[in-house]
Amino acid sequence: MDTLNYLLQGFGVAFTPLNLALAFAGAFIGTIVGLLPGLGPINGVAILMPIAFAMGLPPESALILLAAVYMGCEYGGRISSILINVPGDAGAIMTAIDGYPMARKGLAGVALSISAWSSFVGGVVATIGLVLFAPLLANWALAFGPAEYFALMVFAIACLGGMVSDRPVKTLLAVLIGLSLACVGVDSNSGVYRFTFNDVHLADGVQFIVVVIGFFSISEILLMLEESSIGQSIIKTTGRKLFNRQEMKETNPSTLASSIGGFFIGVLPGAGATISSAIAYMVTKRVYDKDGSFGKGDIRGVSAPEAANNASATGSFVPMLCLGVPGSGTTTVMMGALALYNITPGPMLFQNQPEIVWGLIASLFVGNVVLLVLNIPLVGFFAKMLTVPNATLVPGIAAASAVGVYSVHATTFDLVLSVAFGVLGYLLRKLQFPMSSLILGFALGDMIEQNLRRALSLSNGEVGILWHSPVSLTLWIGAVAMLVGPPLLRRLRRGRAALAVG
Repeated sequence: MDTLNYLLQGFGVAFTPLNLALAFAGAFIGTIVGLLPGLGPINGVAILMPIAFAMGLPPESALILLAAVYMGCEYGGRISSILINVPGDAGAIMTAIDGYPMARKGLAGVALSISAWSSFVGGVVATIGLVLFAPLLANWALAFGPAEYFALMVFAIACLGGMVSDRPVKTLLAVLIGLSLACVGVDSNSGVYRFTFNDVHLADGVQFIVVVIGFFSISEILLMLEESSIGQSIIKTTGRKLFNRQEMKETNPSTLASSIGGFFIGVLPGAGATISSAIAYMVTKRVYDKDGSFGKGDIRGVSAPEAANNASATGSFVPMLCLGVPGSGTTTVMMGALALYNITPGPMLFQNQPEIVWGLIASLFVGNVVLLVLNIPLVGFFAKMLTVPNATLVPGIAAASAVGVYSVHATTFDLVLSVAFGVLGYLLRKLQFPMSSLILGFALGDMIEQNLRRALSLSNGEVGILWHSPVSLTLWIGAVAMLVGPPLLRRLRRGRAALAVG
């Protein structure tokens, strides 16, 4: 009852005219920022944070604005993934696997609308979990040390081999390419330059947007030019812009399961939407892909990662509010916003300033409704973008990609590097290497290395720490099962088929 009373007080804060206006504004801005490749929620929140402080907003209002931007970016990231096969951020990589093939079939509106609905379900389920279990889950998250995080990320990479069951070797090779690119730059511990070839432009490593634009956008442009004449569109069109009742019924089980799983993964500090969406997609594919439709435009391949993505974003508020530990890169920036107001997040925040905590939680419910209301009417507008002839669409994508890459360091080196990655990506895609696995390997590479080093530092180099705890041991067993299980199952099926024929 106390929780319910606090939540009602939070809705009283969230429903004030100022905070409602900020929620609408933040949701809209976040959606626009999210659909621009490479910006993502961290940049969106970082841009709005000083503006919110300069406006003289009270702390609860500033936090509501930034949270709305955060959620809006998670919604918006799916738009470019589905329409042009360019993820808005790392968490939207999985959405492109089936979202873009749906767009190619003329079902862009259906993909956009089901992703909006799945994002809404994921956000609401995770917010309910935040209300009911935040303190308990915060203590559970403390059980994850560097060794457990390393095992979790190895498990996520092992899952990638299961996502493309007919090409597991190429999938893992793509992951290794991504991990190799993540090693470029100055070693943060020793200061040694790694794989920079004495070029100062690579000292900071290869930027995520350069990799995404190159391997996704540039390679996609080359494929578009190859597959159709320049004056035509390769996208089919249909009259239907929204998902129907049967498609909703088909996706509901995977959406709900992915929402719950994404929330629990999001609670783990640093795990993030990248891991949760990858695992959600893999599990959904394993359970429902009976006819090989995943990767070719299966609607469940869109709904599952989108639900997990948004649930994970909401779950990242648990360690921030309950422990004062950032749950993601975006919540790290939001903690900086609290510091501007001399507010220290943690257990005492619930007692000393409940209006901030519960106002934020209530605003997450409001924000998800606002985002659904904003996004569904815009589905038809976004879908019409794909009917533009290639003569207009290709230069537009190229220009947007160039602006995104150039905005990172304002150097032509990044532009040249992205084009080189685009040509390499084109060749790899012609050889049927999955680009999603490559980008995921790159996105997880730094986290894998840092957690491995921390774990070995704690044990003075003793590798046994990597599988010492029950949690890490379970994850290692799961990783081995994901790598060994599918080939064994295929051999058993072939053996049974041979016996049946004989």
